[in-house]
Amino acid sequence: MIAIGCDHAGFDLKKSITHYFAQNNIIYKDFGTYSHDSCDYPIFAKRVARSILSGECEKGILVCATGIGISICANKFKGIRAALCSDTFSAHATREHNDANILALGARVIGSGLALDIVKIFLETPFSNESKHIARINQIEN
Repeated sequence: MIAIGCDHAGFDLKKSITHYFAQNNIIYKDFGTYSHDSCDYPIFAKRVARSILSGECEKGILVCATGIGISICANKFKGIRAALCSDTFSAHATREHNDANILALGARVIGSGLALDIVKIFLETPFSNESKHIARINQIEN
């Protein structure tokens, strides 16, 4: 299951992503927000991060205006590797090399077409399991 969350600035992009999930039979859990009403992104970053750490969800997607604040918050949790991606190469590389478990997106930075391409690549790219990447992840975790 994929966790997804956003603040008010990311609400429309989150709707596009959940529509994509529904069309492609991707199981997800929506942790909010559920409107354009002003809200604080740390609430939703925490919900998504905790769902991954608990094992409830496998990966997560977070959206705010730039993707910066929400990814900073998610990365405060030990075991979370949130990557802010604005291109498909980075989405592929962060899964393959960093085993990132959260994708952060900036709704005011990229359009929905590119965002959906990034989401697809992030969800479909496996971690390489190469020893050099495992060693680097262990250094991050320690």
